[in-house]
Amino acid sequence: MAVQSMVRGTSRQWVYVCLVVMIPGLGGCGRGKPAGISFAAVTGMVTLDGEPLPQAFIRFEPESGRPSFGRTDSAGAYSLRYKGEDWGAIVGPHSVKITTENLIEDTETGEMRFVKEVLPSTYHARTTLTAVVEPGENVIDFPLESRPSRQRR
Repeated sequence: MAVQSMVRGTSRQWVYVCLVVMIPGLGGCGRGKPAGISFAAVTGMVTLDGEPLPQAFIRFEPESGRPSFGRTDSAGAYSLRYKGEDWGAIVGPHSVKITTENLIEDTETGEMRFVKEVLPSTYHARTTLTAVVEPGENVIDFPLESRPSRQRR
C-alpha cells in the first residue's frame, strides 16, 4: 500500500515537472506583434482635481481591434500594454475609460475587498474621454475633475 501511494505521488510529481518545463516553452509560440497592426508607446499622468490618481485602471479602446490597458502608480503615471506586452496601443483614435473600482485581495488575510468608484461615470461607464495615438512616443495626460465638463483629448 505504501509503495503504491509512493508511486502515485511520484507520477503526480512527474506531471507537475513536465507542466512546469513545457508550458513556458509553449508561451513563446505566436508571441510576436500581430501583422498589419501599427502600435505606439503611450504613457501619461492621470490626476483628479489636480492631484495624482493612484491605482486607477485605464483602457484605450480603438475603433477596431483589441483594447490596451494600464494602471496608474502612486504618482498617477501610467503606461499602456497590449495583450500583456509593452507594445502600447494601436495607432489611431480611441475611446478612453478610467476607473478606480476594483476587487483586491488582502495579502495578510486572503480576504477580498471591494474598492469603490471615486470617478464620475463620464470617465468610465458613459465615457466622454477620447485620445488619438500617433506613431512613435505618445504622452497623453488626463486631468480629471470630480465634477467634469465634456473632456476631449
